[in-house]
Amino acid sequence: MPVYNPPLRDMQFVLHEVFNVEAEFKAMPAHAETDADTINAVLEEAGKFAAGVAFPLNVSGDTEGCTLDQATHKVSTPKGFKDAYAQYVEGGWPALSCDPEYGGQGLPHVLNQCLYEMLNSANQAWTMYPGLSHGAYEALVAHGTDEQKKTYLPKLVSGEWTGTMCLTEPHCGTDLGLLRTKAEPQADGTYKITGNKIFISAGEHDLAENIVHLVLARLPDAPKGSKGISLFVVPKFKVNADGSLGERNPIFCTGLEHKMGIHGNATCQLSLDGAVGTLVGEPNKGLAAMFVMMNTARLGVGNQSLGLTEVAFQNALAYAKDRLQMRSLSGVKAKDKEADPIIVHPDVRKMLLTARAYAEGGRALQVFSTLLVDKAHHHPDEKVRKEADELVALLTPIVKAFITDNGHIATNACMQVFGGHGFIKEWGMEQFVRDNRINMIYEGTNTVQSLDLLGRKVLGNQGATLKKFGKLIARLVEEEGVNEKMAEFINPIAQLGEQMTKFTMEIGFKGMQNPDEVGAAAVDYLRVAGHLVFGYLFARMAQVALRQIAAGSTDPFYTAKLQTARFYFAKLFPETATLMRTARAGSRVLMDTDAALA
Repeated sequence: MPVYNPPLRDMQFVLHEVFNVEAEFKAMPAHAETDADTINAVLEEAGKFAAGVAFPLNVSGDTEGCTLDQATHKVSTPKGFKDAYAQYVEGGWPALSCDPEYGGQGLPHVLNQCLYEMLNSANQAWTMYPGLSHGAYEALVAHGTDEQKKTYLPKLVSGEWTGTMCLTEPHCGTDLGLLRTKAEPQADGTYKITGNKIFISAGEHDLAENIVHLVLARLPDAPKGSKGISLFVVPKFKVNADGSLGERNPIFCTGLEHKMGIHGNATCQLSLDGAVGTLVGEPNKGLAAMFVMMNTARLGVGNQSLGLTEVAFQNALAYAKDRLQMRSLSGVKAKDKEADPIIVHPDVRKMLLTARAYAEGGRALQVFSTLLVDKAHHHPDEKVRKEADELVALLTPIVKAFITDNGHIATNACMQVFGGHGFIKEWGMEQFVRDNRINMIYEGTNTVQSLDLLGRKVLGNQGATLKKFGKLIARLVEEEGVNEKMAEFINPIAQLGEQMTKFTMEIGFKGMQNPDEVGAAAVDYLRVAGHLVFGYLFARMAQVALRQIAAGSTDPFYTAKLQTARFYFAKLFPETATLMRTARAGSRVLMDTDAALA
């Protein structure tokens, strides 16, 4: 059976020593009272819940899965899920980063993201039930009417109700312009919504008394395509004027998807047969409102793979220290044993260090990104808010795609460490691989994220936001450029930073001649950009570690951090050279292939 220990020391390192979040929060009136002691206390309790309550249900939840009663349309979650959710609500965890106006605790979003990393390590399938509520909350805060906020937000914040996002239909996934669900206006200002949705995570369950569905649909006079989509809030149970629950709304689960992983989460087929809803935002502008939820979800999906990378690494490391197999190539290491533990072998260490580097780089990126979210929402300086928002927009597709791709690499590597035992269910490793696989697909496939990054976030503004990130790198290079001990971390990012400008311009120019050139280069481009961001973050982490060691610290944590950073730059970062070469190969070798694909 697998084990999990919350990585509190590394979280505290990133929060306090690398990003000095306490000082950052003091500049934000809403978070000025949030100090390091508060942060550490919350993380410690969050870790106890994740490891002690959610994690023990991960394997059993995967084995049992969810069940649907076709007659009543009720979905039962695996044994223990409902009790765990009740404990989660009782502990006040749904309210952690929500606005006190709606009953929230008002703590920074970055703290909530650390909570969710641990929950995802512990049990991704269970975590998706409360996790989706945050996206619904964000969308209603941004675009809901006063009445909608009053009706739904306090219940979402308390965790009494959960939320979903209902986009996908049987005939359309990413291309939402093709959706057919209809919304008919009623005399009382409501709408009757009819259609079918699929792949709706947590679309029906027995954890909470009501589910708040955010549904995309078309008004009768809506223009075709994505410009004719509206957003509606459709509760499972209608809500009476006094806030009590009324009659059942005709939005029913008609089937559960049979999936590769996340078996403990109910991925539903939903049928709406005149379900009553209210309009969120303006008519035909539903995508703008839904994108608030989708972008929150994209950061959350990156966090899912970060969590799985961490827990897979922990288990693979423990196994590698214990499993005896062969002798070391450089001589016997465990003289008192009949063979050496496999951790002595170079390639086993490579697999372990790959997972560790991708976990620690991903954690730094999540903290960096969500600290920017906090600044965008709460910093008093409009210029700071605007710049933070721009950087979050740039980083969001990288968080979603790069971290989930890395999670795929890392969980597979960790399973490989176990050899044949990794393929056997009882060790838990194959579940981490299966559960992670969906993260590369939903909330916009990683190819879609790559197109978004290159086409919209970079070329869409002639690289202006990318240049702002480049200034962060330039500032670090200027600060540490003459420090010989930092050279191995600074030189690679300085070189890649310079190459990115030419690389981007080259693809942009080719794309003006033929748009397929952007499509052909986008996936490789995102991965190069991901390494540029990770490289910057690892350089900052190495900077802190070197300063602590120079100041006399003998904490092995800092030595380990430097060793991980050196491994990253030596073994993983150089992938960028190959990626830039393959991106420059162009679209012809892909598109002039009709005979090969006949």
